[in-house]
Amino acid sequence: MKIRPAALKRLVCLGLPLSLAACAATEATRAPVGPAGPSLYWPMAATGAQIDAGAAHDMIAAYRRNKGLPPLALDPGLQRLAETETAAMAAAGRPSQADIVKTVAARMGYPDPAANLSAGYHTLAEAFSGWRESPAHNAVMLDPTATRMGIATAYAPGSKYKVYWALLVAK
Repeated sequence: MKIRPAALKRLVCLGLPLSLAACAATEATRAPVGPAGPSLYWPMAATGAQIDAGAAHDMIAAYRRNKGLPPLALDPGLQRLAETETAAMAAAGRPSQADIVKTVAARMGYPDPAANLSAGYHTLAEAFSGWRESPAHNAVMLDPTATRMGIATAYAPGSKYKVYWALLVAK
């Protein structure tokens, strides 16, 4: 039996996501209490969930390196500001305007801050993928002048979006 190229392409396009979903389902049934597998897939839509800032840093560093840019250093001040911002977004039940957090970062002494503030992504992998696909968010990750970063999430179970994200970068 000969398979036409178009049919083969459909088969591959449909088969890969189904295979990945089956793997994910298998992993979910074997998962011990707490996060399992690589931290970029840990669910953030859970009470007490915390992002693995080191893994986020490594993923963004690899992405920047692939684009010819140096990695960003995790900065404790930007980290605390990202945590404060995500808590505020979770309490409000909506993403904030980036201008406000950028003003605060500048007042803290961070030159030329930029921010990705978003909501609804349930894993680091989802957030990274969404940011990469958005020209404005991608520009923040690939800011050639940035040298530092902070990243955080907050969970609000009763809100529309559930998980709130802040990635802050600055010189």
